[in-house]
Amino acid sequence: MEQKATHEQAKLQLELYDLRREAKMREARDWFFKNYWVDSFEDAMKLAAPMTQNGAYVMMVLSYWEQACSFLNHGLLHEELFFENNGEFLAVFERIRGTLQQSREMFKYKQWMENMEKAAKRCEEWTEKRSPGHIAAMREWMKTMRPGAQKAA
Repeated sequence: MEQKATHEQAKLQLELYDLRREAKMREARDWFFKNYWVDSFEDAMKLAAPMTQNGAYVMMVLSYWEQACSFLNHGLLHEELFFENNGEFLAVFERIRGTLQQSREMFKYKQWMENMEKAAKRCEEWTEKRSPGHIAAMREWMKTMRPGAQKAA
């Protein structure tokens, strides 16, 4: 049986939540979810190149969740508590999943977003045990959110 969450883990979870509420981070998250639809590393660079506002937004969102998942992967956060309260990271990971390998090869950095990837895999398994079919349904729903998806349907 998994250990209960500690007070310290719950406090860190709340601190992470407070960081998500910071004005610039909210702006970045809002931009990311409305606009970050890429199929390749090249698409990502066109939409959100380094040294641009869009690039800064993407890196704020990705680095925030990579760090949070790093805390999780190193045992600083309680896994079940994290998964119950942080579905957003899984949606962020879905947006970058298809470009991970290209990004890692381009920058010769095989650990790029590795913490989020590891946490996402465990979260998917955790979710499927509790709500079979939810991950597939979420992925299908996300496809409908992509600009132009309603016209194509």
